[in-house]
Amino acid sequence: MTNNVNSWLQGVYVVFAFCSALFLGALKSLLVGPIAGLILIIGNVGVILCLFPAHVFWTIYTLVKTNRFDAPLKVAFLFGLPVLFGIWLCLSLAGSVLVGVGYGFFAPWVSAFEAFRHDDEFNKFVHCIVDGTWGTIRGSCIAVRDFADMCYHSYPMYLKELRDSPASLDFQPFRFIHVPGCIMVGLLGLIVEIPLYTAIAIVKSPFMLFKGWYRLIHDLISREGPFLETACIPIAGLTILLWPLVVIGSVIMAVFSSFFIGLYGAVIVYQERSFQRGVAFVVAMVAEFDEYTNDWLYLREGSILPKPHYRNKKGSNLSDYSVKRNGSVPAMLVPSLTSSRSVREAIQEVKMVQVWQNMMKSCEIRGKELLDAKVITPNDLDDWLKGKHGVDVAVINVGLACYTFLQIIFYSIKAGSDGLFLLEDLEITQLNRPQDRLLDWFFQPVMVLKEQIRVLSLEDGEMRFLEKVVLFESNSERFKAWENGSVAPQESLRAAQIEGISRRMVGMIRSVSKFPTYRRKFRQIVKTLIMQYSTISREGSTRSVPRSVKNSSTRSVSTRSNGSLEIV
Repeated sequence: MTNNVNSWLQGVYVVFAFCSALFLGALKSLLVGPIAGLILIIGNVGVILCLFPAHVFWTIYTLVKTNRFDAPLKVAFLFGLPVLFGIWLCLSLAGSVLVGVGYGFFAPWVSAFEAFRHDDEFNKFVHCIVDGTWGTIRGSCIAVRDFADMCYHSYPMYLKELRDSPASLDFQPFRFIHVPGCIMVGLLGLIVEIPLYTAIAIVKSPFMLFKGWYRLIHDLISREGPFLETACIPIAGLTILLWPLVVIGSVIMAVFSSFFIGLYGAVIVYQERSFQRGVAFVVAMVAEFDEYTNDWLYLREGSILPKPHYRNKKGSNLSDYSVKRNGSVPAMLVPSLTSSRSVREAIQEVKMVQVWQNMMKSCEIRGKELLDAKVITPNDLDDWLKGKHGVDVAVINVGLACYTFLQIIFYSIKAGSDGLFLLEDLEITQLNRPQDRLLDWFFQPVMVLKEQIRVLSLEDGEMRFLEKVVLFESNSERFKAWENGSVAPQESLRAAQIEGISRRMVGMIRSVSKFPTYRRKFRQIVKTLIMQYSTISREGSTRSVPRSVKNSSTRSVSTRSNGSLEIV
């Protein structure tokens, strides 16, 4: 009898919590959503339109200057650029509007449900009202800043690497006779893929809608997955209500992806030297999309549509664009309808935000050590903040992060970890790593790199040598000037192995440094290091503070528990 009463009271509490969060979330969406949405839409659209002429110039200049492509291939790209830029404008402007409306409307609403994860009842009520108000507006400003960083910094960095990269040994010469074929297949891909992808997505959307509802309601009745914990039931209930919007979003993403998949047919013509194989790719991609949506939605196996072969030989080293479950664009468009993990299992997983924060904190600590040892200087940091170019700036932009990452690998090997040991005894392994698409691209290569370093069994002098290489790779003078007890390997094979490890590590960090979130967080670290140095200098000497920092921030400095400083 007591159990029945407790269950009844618990059910009443869940219904009350859900209705309260639903009402408060909707109210916050109406008040905060238009402001946050307008900031995101106006900001992103302004960035797109203002930088569009520069993007056109940078792209054409890079295409003319690069040695990676021969003349016929450059001509083919020049003919295709107007289409690509047109698609970029249409998709980016439409995406900005959709993201702005979606984020401004749903972020405050979801935050009201997230408040029920707090233990204290009073905290639940307060967070249900407060969360998602100022935080949503601030989040929209951060999103605009990250998007601007991507357009103004990351994209030119990609282009600069393309200009500076030498001609590839695997470069395949392109003939003018293939230019019309590439253009025709690219246009054919757009004409075929866009309507057929749209039709397949719309036809199968009812299956996704009802099968998703069935899966969620089954979890609710059996108390599995997201419904295992009582505190998370309101959020899961919101998921049931908003599932139709998830379906609509999947359809829209399928349409967006069809643009790029259709255009990739021109690449197939270039790789295979065959117009017929380019057409075969266009036809096969429709069948691939149909087949894998069938698999994800548990419909019939395979596809009734034709799927011709578009590769010359099996196992070719050319990158195949066939749709795979473990990383394809179409596969990611359909949410998995399998049983979801429980909340307890999800809590044990290391979150991506923890990895970011931990890595940034490690960069700050290592940067302080190098600054105190006068290995790097405040002028290096100040030049990076001002956006100057040169070998000294690369020491901060890539070298500092690479040096920090190398120390993490060294410590992880010494500790005997199967993964990576970060600060505060945080260990990332295959079992608890974040299930994030972004991390999937880096985690396994990092584990391979860690194993290669472990197998080499570097001596202390060789470890110091590797530190010098990754920190001052682009500055030979400072490389020679830093006396850190390094010993260059005498064997040519061992020297080549260490050099190869440094190149791969620097390449990874350069890829990560292009992410807009990384740039924003790393910029804050650089400011912290300069302000810390200026504070020490004012106390012990009359050294001047770099001008950019004096004018860039008026924030105060607080001391963390580990002795490092943090801008508040």
